[in-house]
Amino acid sequence: MKKYICEFIGTAVLVLFGCGSAVIAGETLGTLGIAMAFGLSIVAMAYVIGDVSGCHINPAVSLAMLINKKITVKEFIFYVIAQVIGAIAGIGILYAIMVNSNLEMINPTFGANGYGELSSVGIGLIGALVTEVILTYVFIYTILGVTSDDSKSSVAGIVIGLTLAFVHIMGIPLTGTSVNPARSLAPALFAGGEALKQVWVFIVAPFVGSALAAFTYKYLNGKEIK
Repeated sequence: MKKYICEFIGTAVLVLFGCGSAVIAGETLGTLGIAMAFGLSIVAMAYVIGDVSGCHINPAVSLAMLINKKITVKEFIFYVIAQVIGAIAGIGILYAIMVNSNLEMINPTFGANGYGELSSVGIGLIGALVTEVILTYVFIYTILGVTSDDSKSSVAGIVIGLTLAFVHIMGIPLTGTSVNPARSLAPALFAGGEALKQVWVFIVAPFVGSALAAFTYKYLNGKEIK
């Protein structure tokens, strides 16, 4: 139970501070600042809950761990449930902050991902799918590499956090960067409308990217995660 509570807390923190930075201070921070907010959230949580749950805080990460037999199917299901509920809680807190600050009228998307009119550069459906598959692939492949060796455990959180930040730097103008189905679902539920219609892309693509990364790692590295 402790690991699921940790996943709930970790995902809530990631979504609250990541999406919150985009919504509340996005114009001030810019792409780099928002990217670092997501990355630093991972770093912070990795060193707090990593020893308990592994600090997945992302269904795509949990899928990769399932494929590599690090967790069971039952654990995967409960991880995802905890992550989704945590993400919704994070956006719920953000919503409360926005309402009490009159910010909901400035940015009602809650940091939701999107393509077409919801993309800063107007990227299309296929482009969004390909972008998210590639970004997730790089993110998950890095996680598998850095967590496969116990000697890297002391820096794993930093490496993973920085990797999340750098995929955001490229992805934010395109899709807002998902690489995390829970992170995408929660704001879409609150935003509704077109964001909710498009959210399937940001659920499917990260899972595809994750699976490709997991199987690539097993093939090229010739081993499962320790």
